Amino acid sequence: MPTPLLYESHCHTTLCKHAFGEPEEYARMALARGLKGITFTCHCPLPDGFSAAVRMAPEQFDEYVAMVERTRGAFDGELDVRLGIESDYYPGVEPWLEELHARVPLSHVLGSVHYQIPDYRARYYSGDVLSYQKLYFEHLAESAETGLYDTLAHPDLIKNEDPGEWDFERIQPDIARALDRIAATGVAMELNTSGMQKKVAEMNPSPTMLSMMCERGIPVVLGADAHVPERVGEGYETGLVMLGAAGYAEVSFFVDRVRQTVPIRDAVKSLQSEH
Repeated sequence: MPTPLLYESHCHTTLCKHAFGEPEEYARMALARGLKGITFTCHCPLPDGFSAAVRMAPEQFDEYVAMVERTRGAFDGELDVRLGIESDYYPGVEPWLEELHARVPLSHVLGSVHYQIPDYRARYYSGDVLSYQKLYFEHLAESAETGLYDTLAHPDLIKNEDPGEWDFERIQPDIARALDRIAATGVAMELNTSGMQKKVAEMNPSPTMLSMMCERGIPVVLGADAHVPERVGEGYETGLVMLGAAGYAEVSFFVDRVRQTVPIRDAVKSLQSEH
């Protein structure tokens, strides 16, 4: 049997109000997929009711911590269960997140810019799709520069805003500038396999953007963004092949907020086949 090496670095709980299944079910799927560990990264609470419909309330944060701790105990000796968080970035939220991240030891902090959230759209969307796309990448770069995050999640998610208006060549100079800024911070970026379920059915980021990240030496963390147990570790084999094609030799994950790496060839061998 292969030696487990990888982590599911992006998954959710029912506290976000749009995920299903108990954490123990996610953990069991991680074992079945041949993973070494699973890091829960549920959507963080935000101030002033911002995006309250799709995340835990501030008073539920302790419940979230207890839920993950319960799962850690249930799988002790079988699977490394970790507590992380997916924290939204928008200008001005930094003090809230600094305090939140300091409340308990976190193993992995994901940064996200969620263009589709009504509160975010109301604040930043002017009706010009291209301007909104450009702002997305500006905010992505700003999020890396805050020092709050280990990894930036699904980094070209904005292509699903209006697929008919997504022209990679048109936006590529803005992406390049954002990636230059992100590379300077040392923050990792995610290859998110759930992109296959989106309007633009390809992983986030696209192969071309992934190659641009590789050229700049930006580390990549693999995550399935699981909102149901069945999606834990899904697409990892394909994602690893995609990483290799983009020029990467290794894949990363975070434990206790320290980046660790595994050679891609070893990572592939460690997985239980999805077929």
